[in-house]
Amino acid sequence: MFTGTRLRHKLLFSYSLLFFLSLSIGFTTVYLITSDTIEKNIESELQNTTTTIYNLVTTSLTVSIKNYLRGAAEKNLEIINSIYQDYQNGLLSEQQAKDKAIQLLLSQTIGQSGYIYCLNSSGIVVVHPQQTLLQTDVSEYSFVKDLLVKEQGYLEYDWKNPNEEELRPKALYMIHFEPWDWIISVSSYREEFKGLVNIDDFKQSILDLKFGKTGYTFVINEEGKAIIHPKLEGINVLTLEGIPNEALAYMFEQKNGRVVYLWQNPGESRPRTKLCFFNYIEDYDWIIGSASYQEEIYRPLRTISTMVLMTFLMTMALVLVLTFKVSDSITNPLKSLTRQFRNASKGDFSLRMVVTSKDELGQVALFFNKFMEQLSDYSNDLKKQIKERQEAENSLRASEERYHSVMEAAADPIVIYDMDGRITYFNPAFHTVFGWRLEECLGKKMDHFVPQENWPETELMIKAILEGRVLPATETNRYTKNNEIKTVSISGATFRDHLHQLAGSVVILRDITETKRMTKQLMDIGDNVRQTIGQDLHDDLCPHLIGIGGLASALKTTIAQTNCEGGRLADKIVELIGEATVKARGLARGLCPVHLVAFGLQSALNEIAENTQLATNIHCSFEGDTSLVFHNNTLATHLYYIVQEAVNNAVKHATAPSIEISLTQENECLHLRIIDDGRGMENKQQGKGIGMQIMKYRVLVIGAFLEITSNSEGGTIIHVFMKRPENAHF
Repeated sequence: MFTGTRLRHKLLFSYSLLFFLSLSIGFTTVYLITSDTIEKNIESELQNTTTTIYNLVTTSLTVSIKNYLRGAAEKNLEIINSIYQDYQNGLLSEQQAKDKAIQLLLSQTIGQSGYIYCLNSSGIVVVHPQQTLLQTDVSEYSFVKDLLVKEQGYLEYDWKNPNEEELRPKALYMIHFEPWDWIISVSSYREEFKGLVNIDDFKQSILDLKFGKTGYTFVINEEGKAIIHPKLEGINVLTLEGIPNEALAYMFEQKNGRVVYLWQNPGESRPRTKLCFFNYIEDYDWIIGSASYQEEIYRPLRTISTMVLMTFLMTMALVLVLTFKVSDSITNPLKSLTRQFRNASKGDFSLRMVVTSKDELGQVALFFNKFMEQLSDYSNDLKKQIKERQEAENSLRASEERYHSVMEAAADPIVIYDMDGRITYFNPAFHTVFGWRLEECLGKKMDHFVPQENWPETELMIKAILEGRVLPATETNRYTKNNEIKTVSISGATFRDHLHQLAGSVVILRDITETKRMTKQLMDIGDNVRQTIGQDLHDDLCPHLIGIGGLASALKTTIAQTNCEGGRLADKIVELIGEATVKARGLARGLCPVHLVAFGLQSALNEIAENTQLATNIHCSFEGDTSLVFHNNTLATHLYYIVQEAVNNAVKHATAPSIEISLTQENECLHLRIIDDGRGMENKQQGKGIGMQIMKYRVLVIGAFLEITSNSEGGTIIHVFMKRPENAHF
């Protein structure tokens, strides 16, 4: 409809419509929100006032009932104490005193139907007007449970006598008479205490409440009599002529809620619409209401409406005038700019506008000229960038293909993780070694293929990755899909995204299971060869040398009797044979340090301690658990060499004054500790020497764990621990 309309007319119509709709919506919203807010505030005030008065009246009744029952209970306690004193003074027997007290309690009536009864601390009825209830256990009733816990104080509950159909609110005050273990309970129905409340206590507080100019609060009983009212107090409203009774009937029917009705107070010329919130006090059959006239509630809203209408009309008049002026100053320069854009759209970037003013339209012309200059530059740059991007994309595609080819052809499993530890890729070698397919692992964590006992070193590797450090080769174990254990050497590093933020990690898992097995077999073969040679030296050569020594001794005796010089030479032969025997035993002990000792590993470790102390004057001691017996000679041999290497390091490098060796069993684990008080090691030095490397390798061979605690301030602890095998002896 605006196709042939001039811009100034479009601006006039558009701005007029926009302002009309905006102002209409804005003022309507303000009106509705204000109206709703006023209504909610007055309703909230009326409702809160009604609730407050309800609580005031019920609290007044409760306090009156409590004071009344408390007075009766304390007075009876005083009388029973007096009777008990007569018993104490010998004037009455205990039974006579109790009978007298019971007669006194049963002779009293509380209210119309209330009475006094007594329970003991076990819930047994000891005094009651109904003889059939005596000695009855009533502890299962909920109010009795509260009574037994409190023993003294005020209590409200609902109760129904045997001849009644409905529960009614009941109140009692209890007090404990300890000599006879009587809990004296003075009780009656709450409805029988209406007369205890003094209306004058809260009447003026209710009359002082005002809402708007003439709104007020009132109290009417079930007969229609105004108990509290600013103008009709003491008058039966239902009997007054000209006053509608439908609203009051509705209040008595609904008991509590909200009602709108017409009402005309005495002295007023006409009825007005009234809003009332009401509540029902059951104990008194009273209706409490808080009411206000609606015209007083919405009076501020009418003032706001008048101001809004005047503002709306003035704003629309100003909009029409300003729209005419603004449209003329815009349309003419825009026509010229439109022509230039039309020509520039054909590809001519040399066009320029003549700047004739410094206002916004002049700025537009200036920006048009700069835009055309930049557009020309951008056109040239864009062509150059497109060419460079194409070349970069071709290079990147070739690089990705080479990278993918390397990953696919790698013999070792390679896994790529994101920084949350989820798999984004692994190569075919991973499937070959571990059995999982890439599609079933993408986006998932592989925590399930880490054995529980290998989590300590795994957590250290995860920490290194999260800190962006290179992961050095670490030997550990991993599960395959078929729950087989693979020994792997794990190494890796992190990589970063284009923002130089950590984006993930590349981890290589080299399967060294077979290498480990072959290495262990080679070491076992070497140990077996050494043990065989040592055994042969011990069992064959040593006895042979001893036999020769015996014969030489006999020869010495014979020669000594005939030739003095021959006896000296024979003595030298015996001495040399003895030295050869000692050396043969030493060689046998070195080749098989544990097997040849009568008491196994512990005796061998004790011998290391003794020899070290004799050779170096360093205090060296061994303490072992005598219940530990090692039947696995390979395990015992590795432990022996670990201790030997650790002690040698402490003597040569730590210059330790004392060394302690201990072998114990704790929590189903074997613990071997070598502790010295030498100068210790720096963190960067730990595990660098060849001896320490061999020690670590022996620990891995026997499936144990090595922990080295040391610092430059002094002292080193080498702790080797391993899980105890299933059999009772190692």
